[in-house]
Amino acid sequence: MNSGQRSGHRVGQVKEVTSLANPIVKDIKALALKKFRDQQNAFLAEGLKLVIDALDLGWTIRTLVFSKSGLGNPAVEKIAARTVAAGGLVLEVNDKVISAITRRDNPQMVVGVFEQRWTPLGEVKPSGQDVWVALDRVRDPGNLGTVIRTVDAVGAKGVILVGETTDPYAIETVRATMGSIFAVPVARTSTQGFLAWRQGFKGMLAGTHLKGSVDYRSVDYAGRPVVLLMGNEQQGLPEELAASCDRLLRIPQAGRADSLNLAVATGVMLYEVRRSALSLEAAGA
Repeated sequence: MNSGQRSGHRVGQVKEVTSLANPIVKDIKALALKKFRDQQNAFLAEGLKLVIDALDLGWTIRTLVFSKSGLGNPAVEKIAARTVAAGGLVLEVNDKVISAITRRDNPQMVVGVFEQRWTPLGEVKPSGQDVWVALDRVRDPGNLGTVIRTVDAVGAKGVILVGETTDPYAIETVRATMGSIFAVPVARTSTQGFLAWRQGFKGMLAGTHLKGSVDYRSVDYAGRPVVLLMGNEQQGLPEELAASCDRLLRIPQAGRADSLNLAVATGVMLYEVRRSALSLEAAGA
C-alpha cells in the first residue's frame, strides 16, 4: 500500500488498481455470489450514504473501493481516512473496475465491503411493545430489502428469516434496503427452530393467511410484544406455522387482484401494528 498525495489532497493509504485481473478485485467481484459471501462472511454496499451510515453504526469495513471521479471529494476522502483508521484497505479504481464490481453501467463512485452481522435467535427476546417480523421462505431480494427498510421506517425491532430464504446480503437486497440493512437486526432459523423459539415467546404471534377470519384492523396490538409472521410469496404460510399463531389475520380486498405483494402486505400490517407508536410529531415532521 502506498501513501501520498492525489490531486493535491491527502487520501490516506491507497492502493491504485486498474486491472480486472487483480486478485483483490476478483475477490470483491465474487461477492456477487452467495457461496463467496458466505465463505468470506462479507458483502457489498454501494454509495457514499450507505458506507457512511454503516461506519456510523459501527459495522466493520474491510475494503473501500472508490472511483477516481471521487478524488478531491471531501466526503469520500473522509471515509477513506476512516477506513484506513479502522484497519481496512482503500482501493482507488477506474470506472471499468467499479462497473465490474457492481455490475452496473452507471455505478456509484463508492463501494464498501463489510463483514456480515447476524443476530442469534436466542438473543431475540421481544418485550414491552417491541415488534419483529418473521418471514417464511421469502424468495425475492426486492421484497426482503423493502421489508427491512419498512421495519426500520416504522421503528420495529428486527427481522427473523425462517427456512430457506433469499440472502439479506445479496447486492439486490442491500440496494432495496436503502441503508436500513445496517440499522435492522436480522436473525435466521429453520421452521423447527422458529417453532421452538415461539414456545418461549409470551407476546402475540400474528400471521396473515388467506383463510384468516379476522380483519387485521380489528385487533388491539398495543401493550405487548408482537411478532408478525408473513408467508412465502407463492404459497403463504404453511399449516404448521399457521397453527402456531395466536391470530390469523386477513387484509380485506375489493378489486380483482386476489393477493398483495409480500412487501406491500407486510408494510400495511406493520403500520397497523405500530399505529399507537407512530405520529408525525415523533418523526419530527
